[in-house]
Amino acid sequence: MSAQTDGPYGPLIPMPELTPDALRAAVARIAPSRIPALTQHLFEATTNAQQTQSLAPLRAFVHSWAVFVAIERHPHRAARLRELEAVVNAGEQDPASAITEIRAIREAAEAEAGL
Repeated sequence: MSAQTDGPYGPLIPMPELTPDALRAAVARIAPSRIPALTQHLFEATTNAQQTQSLAPLRAFVHSWAVFVAIERHPHRAARLRELEAVVNAGEQDPASAITEIRAIREAAEAEAGL
């Protein structure tokens, strides 16, 4: 895991290596309720990789869960993302600014994860 600090409200955990085992351990620490979803996604990715003889499904798994961890390890960032998603899902106001901010959060998480 790479060490990272960003002030008094730093991440809950360091960013893990981009392997299924490291991502599973990180999810177990920051969002244990998501372990069944991670396990199911890994099973599906492995099955699809075998069937298609391609690593693309496994790469998509790592990408998805690395971004999830990069977001969720920062509680304020994760809370803001949920607020923005609620705005978009409610459909009561123009979602353009919320969508722009969601993209920015996801892009920052991808960069943080080294994707």
